[in-house]
Amino acid sequence: MKILVNGEERELEKPITLLEFLLQLGIPKERVAIEVNKEVVRRKDWEITIINDGDRIEIVHFVGGG
Repeated sequence: MKILVNGEERELEKPITLLEFLLQLGIPKERVAIEVNKEVVRRKDWEITIINDGDRIEIVHFVGGG
């Protein structure tokens, strides 16, 4: 199953949730926003949103600064 993540092609063996995918990538969920196919997915929906073949995912990291 092929997906695009921040413009890079990735392959998944099987459908997984957004939350599972973040955990696989080692990304802290508290500091990101996720868009799937140009639609922002609410954090509360990450554990029920399944990634499907061909999905385009954008993961935006929040960075503090001054």
